[in-house]
Amino acid sequence: MSTLSPFPELTINKQQARRFLLAHHGLLPPRKLKGKQGILDYVARVGCIQFDPINVVGGNADLVLQSRIANYRPTMLQESLYQDRTLIDGFDKVASIYQTKDWPYFSRFRTRLQERYASDMHAEGRFKVAAQVKEALQARGPLSSIEIEHDERMMWDWGFAMRVVRAAMDTMYWMGELGIHHRVHTRRVFDLVENLLPARLLKAPDPNRTPSDYLDWHVLRRVGGMGLAQPGGSERWLGMEKVPGSNRKQALTRLLEKEKAVRVRIDELPKLEFYVRTADLPTLEQTAQKPRRTLGAAFIAPLDNLLWQRNLLDLLFDFYYRWEVYVPAPKRMYGYYVLPVLYGDRLIARLDPAFDRAGRVFTIQNWWWQAGVDKKDEDMLAALKTCVKAFCKYLGASAVRLGEPINKDRLLKKLVRIL
Repeated sequence: MSTLSPFPELTINKQQARRFLLAHHGLLPPRKLKGKQGILDYVARVGCIQFDPINVVGGNADLVLQSRIANYRPTMLQESLYQDRTLIDGFDKVASIYQTKDWPYFSRFRTRLQERYASDMHAEGRFKVAAQVKEALQARGPLSSIEIEHDERMMWDWGFAMRVVRAAMDTMYWMGELGIHHRVHTRRVFDLVENLLPARLLKAPDPNRTPSDYLDWHVLRRVGGMGLAQPGGSERWLGMEKVPGSNRKQALTRLLEKEKAVRVRIDELPKLEFYVRTADLPTLEQTAQKPRRTLGAAFIAPLDNLLWQRNLLDLLFDFYYRWEVYVPAPKRMYGYYVLPVLYGDRLIARLDPAFDRAGRVFTIQNWWWQAGVDKKDEDMLAALKTCVKAFCKYLGASAVRLGEPINKDRLLKKLVRIL
């Protein structure tokens, strides 16, 4: 117990911290969860997974799930979102996927947007067509913005021109008037939210009675989303209502007082503090010992919850990672859409993937090993073969190839002889 804090503290080492993170995120070992229930179990544990429309070898949400769900297929997520509606295609950290039953908890977010746009003179163009949008949905059923005729354009919030009808539908979506009925690739098809969610859920009161209650709930939710959370930084805490650093620290203190969270120190990083949910302490205790099961391998999504704290990858895994999608090509260290490669409790490599959907060919365009990796480790090779085979099954690939920079690598050649 620390003499500097009135609250109990736990101290662990870097190896246990790595194992806890991976166990918390369903990656120790990978692909141990099953089916749509496994998807729900994982989302329930972390609160939300991030949605991103870029599709190189699947969207981010699918990439997150393929590393955790045995025999994962994108149709599992599509059914959970748009048929079973146990999950919502909505907003949390940013555009995210979360449990449908969490809808009432986000009422403050929706109210804040309603107040914002009601007082925003620039929003007037959107509201002029809101009635037209509702009438069209009522008369014709689910529609995307391109199916409603209206040619007027306006400057959108991000500083570029957009059709007013699309801006209106986006705004109505964030305010909770519309929901996503389904997607055609990344294009959203909207419907009135009352046609998508049960009335009891839409009428449910906000479970958080006060702003402080809401803040505590969302901070604790985000701690669970990361597993082992540092209090600083801004990106990892995005999506919350009015949560500057000082408010966040107050919320963390209240969570300690309520024994909903525990402060954690790491031996090798004595100047840093971390937080875990009290509910996750059994997992933390279990990871004090090295797991006896066979080590597994997985390709990790670029916006995976595990990577939300990229500085933590450097601190705990000695792995520097930057998503280079928005980095100009000449300045990229690795590539446009590079994925970290996990083996056991280490990040051992990066790969630059591509997928030819017409030819059903998965290509490992390039591969970069981390320094110190034992390339003669037969167990690692076996785990990587299983990983590549599972990834091909997820993609629907019938062949694997190596890109020109690595097509003579003897070890990697063994990975592409699996199909």
